[in-house]
Amino acid sequence: MYDVVIIGAGVTGCCIAREVSKYKVNACVIEKGDDVASGTSKGNSGVIHSGFDAKPGTLMAKLNVEGNELMWKYAEELDFPVKQNGALVVCTVKEERYKLDDLLEQAMKNGVPGVVILERDEVLKMEPNLTDKTVAALFAPTGGVICPFNLAIAMAENANVNKVEFKFETEALDIKKTDYGYAIYTNMGVIETKAVVNAAGVYADKFHNMVSDKKIHITARKGEYLLFDKSFGNVFTASVFPLPGKMGKGILTAPTLHGNLYVGPSANDVEDKESLNTTQEVLEDLIEKIKINHLCKVELPLNKVITSFSGLRAHEDNHDFIVEEVWDAPCFFDAAGIESPGLTSAPAIGVMLSQLIAKRLCLEEKEDFVLRRKGVVKFEKLSNEEKSELIRKNPEYGNVVCRCEMVTEGEIIDAIYRPLGAKSLDSIKRRTRAGMGRCQAGFCTPKTMAILARELGIEMTEVTKKGGQSQLLVGCNKAV
Repeated sequence: MYDVVIIGAGVTGCCIAREVSKYKVNACVIEKGDDVASGTSKGNSGVIHSGFDAKPGTLMAKLNVEGNELMWKYAEELDFPVKQNGALVVCTVKEERYKLDDLLEQAMKNGVPGVVILERDEVLKMEPNLTDKTVAALFAPTGGVICPFNLAIAMAENANVNKVEFKFETEALDIKKTDYGYAIYTNMGVIETKAVVNAAGVYADKFHNMVSDKKIHITARKGEYLLFDKSFGNVFTASVFPLPGKMGKGILTAPTLHGNLYVGPSANDVEDKESLNTTQEVLEDLIEKIKINHLCKVELPLNKVITSFSGLRAHEDNHDFIVEEVWDAPCFFDAAGIESPGLTSAPAIGVMLSQLIAKRLCLEEKEDFVLRRKGVVKFEKLSNEEKSELIRKNPEYGNVVCRCEMVTEGEIIDAIYRPLGAKSLDSIKRRTRAGMGRCQAGFCTPKTMAILARELGIEMTEVTKKGGQSQLLVGCNKAV
């Protein structure tokens, strides 16, 4: 029997797992996907929010600011890249300038450091490609960008090294209270545990409502994005937001950590909590809004869009995070309603919940906790001397597999043999970016599949895109 079982290996679940692993505890994470960050966390803007947008006094505001502060510390400890590029909220209508003052007051109440309002000339000096309609802008210097996969993978790998078990392709179906705790019924059998952490994203209400009479309700709010080629990644240096609306922060234009530019997200509530497809209607509406309300005076050519993607935000009816032990279900802990700024808040959610769990279960801290983790070597980022030395030691680093992102065979092999190593094309992509470039895996897929098959000791027909029955090949069309 486990002490703690965490349902969900998204960025929130992985951050909780890492913090729980600091204690002497028998813990496990169960995830219905084949990898971490395979649900909501993979369809994320990657913005590190400063905390000026959340309503003062809410848990969302508190954890956003705390999570922002922790992010830079954890990036150093766990070797994942982040960039502090700042955030701008741009006002283009003189009569609406007062909204910037309201946001500034809100930022000060939330304890966000360094936030100021910049007048037109100052803003355009900082971002010359902003629209000529710019009146003024709120600037938050602690805003940043991150790769959501990197954060989840780093947290999960470190948790695993610190003895947290991960069970993938293990879907929670039902939860029942028992004399000793809880029984979680899954597609892989029954799992018994003293405590449960509900970090199930858009399904968190489902599991909460199985054990509590006080019901919660989560709506899946779909956001669709357009991702542009790296040739347009330098349009803005900061993450640029419009004034927020009732459905969220609005359609932003921002550089990614890896040098692309994206526009989005849309905001449409959907009933299907598996609805991760992009739709022509919504994308056309997104494009129309860009043309009408866009904050960039540079035309963004649609022939430079390399892909579109979507994610589902877990919008709880009260629009606040639920991070607590359920009052009528002892040792059942919720991390529910974790929508934006959930990515930024995740490290703080992990700290908060791990402390609640440790106090409830009387856990002791470990003396041998492994604090640091080394990420996948990024061959493209090395100096020529470092590249030559690495190839001398390991010739696989001299074989470029993904030409768009300059990912080598050595990096892919590293991704396979790491803690919680990659076993599918998508899990390779998340760890190395092989397939994320301009051609969107058009050229590197066969090579990556061959490496996976070879290293995992399986046939090419057994290689999947994302686990389960997602094989790409069904057989041979001629004798080999």
